[in-house]
Amino acid sequence: MRRSFNLQVVDVLLVLALLGSVVVVVGDASSSSSSSSSNSWAASSHCKCKRDNEYVSGEIRPHSVTITEFGAVGDGVTLNTKAFQNAIFYLNSFADKGGAKLFVPAGRWLTGSFDLISHLTLWLDNDAVILGSTSSDDWPVTEPLPSYGRGRELPGGRHRSLIYGRNLTDIIITGDNGTIDGQGSIWWNWFENKTLNYTRPHLVELMNSTGIVISNLTFINSPFWTIHPVYCSHVTVQNVTILAPRESPNTDGIDPDSSDNVCIEDCYISTGDDLVAIKSGWDEYGISYGRPSTNIVIHRLTGETGRGSGIAIGSEMSGGVSEVRAENIQIFNSGTGIGLKTSPGRGGYVRNIYVSNLNLVDVDTAIRFTSHFGEHPDEFYDQTALPLIESITIEEVVGENIKSAGLLVGLQGDTFLNICLSNLTLNVTTSDSPWNCSYIQGFSDSVSPKTCELLKERIYPEHTLDCYHPSNHLWNSISQNRGAQFLSW
Repeated sequence: MRRSFNLQVVDVLLVLALLGSVVVVVGDASSSSSSSSSNSWAASSHCKCKRDNEYVSGEIRPHSVTITEFGAVGDGVTLNTKAFQNAIFYLNSFADKGGAKLFVPAGRWLTGSFDLISHLTLWLDNDAVILGSTSSDDWPVTEPLPSYGRGRELPGGRHRSLIYGRNLTDIIITGDNGTIDGQGSIWWNWFENKTLNYTRPHLVELMNSTGIVISNLTFINSPFWTIHPVYCSHVTVQNVTILAPRESPNTDGIDPDSSDNVCIEDCYISTGDDLVAIKSGWDEYGISYGRPSTNIVIHRLTGETGRGSGIAIGSEMSGGVSEVRAENIQIFNSGTGIGLKTSPGRGGYVRNIYVSNLNLVDVDTAIRFTSHFGEHPDEFYDQTALPLIESITIEEVVGENIKSAGLLVGLQGDTFLNICLSNLTLNVTTSDSPWNCSYIQGFSDSVSPKTCELLKERIYPEHTLDCYHPSNHLWNSISQNRGAQFLSW
């Protein structure tokens, strides 16, 4: 009787947690078998924890040096790559003594690519600008990612990012709204003129690392994708501004790639491509590498994009993408609000995606699912490897001056399943059909203009459990776990 009473109390607390939109952890009430199914809620609490964490302020590091102590000159002309490298090499001796901070004061600090170390804070003063060199020789060429098999743009290697790190723990890139400027225009010209020898570099790339915080900075003019955590865990990108011209090619804002427990919040992004793009490898290489992107939370994202989507999944998603929760998103003056991009040969899956409270203004297509997007790395991809797309819920959307409500195109023989739309009000300006749907299956409620025939079956009450919602997901895991506990007694 005692155990039964305690279990009921746990159930009541968890239900109250759902209703109050908070997370309650009660002792060891859940077994390890259910931990993975509730990870999306753990990720959402991850955001809140990082917001108030004292180390984001940079005060926790017991050792600190200034880049000028290593001969750096902030005149925007002197190349300071060696100064950054030497400073970080020196600070490595403090990695096991509480870590260290490298302070970049006001000035314009020109540099090529440099590597970070574990337990490091890179701190930029308010008037500090780290400038990427305009010589490609200062961005060394490194090997391709194993989940891509080659450079994303060209066969072979790729230029290393301006700020780079791999196999690290506890990295903080922050400051008093300093700026990291990739000076990407020369790279964009090389790309447009087809004179590149290797794939363009990112502005920041961290690989195989955990415990990453990037906050309170402005990133501008990246040569390629701006912030790229790949094969990483526990990543927070918070209160950053990312800017690039609307016509700049492939200047994505934040691209979590084969990474888990990622929190993106309170960011403003205006770039030439996707503001946030969730990826997990490319065709046969991504399938073979097999590391998904999962437990990704996006809160309070605002911005515009020239060619891409506010939030995109893919097109490189061959390792799988799941447990994505995006809320309070404002996209304006853009091509697409929410986009999913895939293709035959991608394989992988996209499932358990939840988007809520989306505000769109002057957007061409509110929701766009594209099933024939992008090229392939080589001729060895498996044309029969079809992606599994299922359990995507988009609700509470308002749109003004929208050209097309939705273009939702699945694949013949590979229908996209359980696509659920609820409470969408879109002011569509074109006279043609506002929805264009094929090879999809799902449900809808309270959608204006009326959705396509394939989604007209109602969600409530018949198909509530067919539509993904984080609260349903948690409740199912609770119920399954409770049954397992009773059987074990």
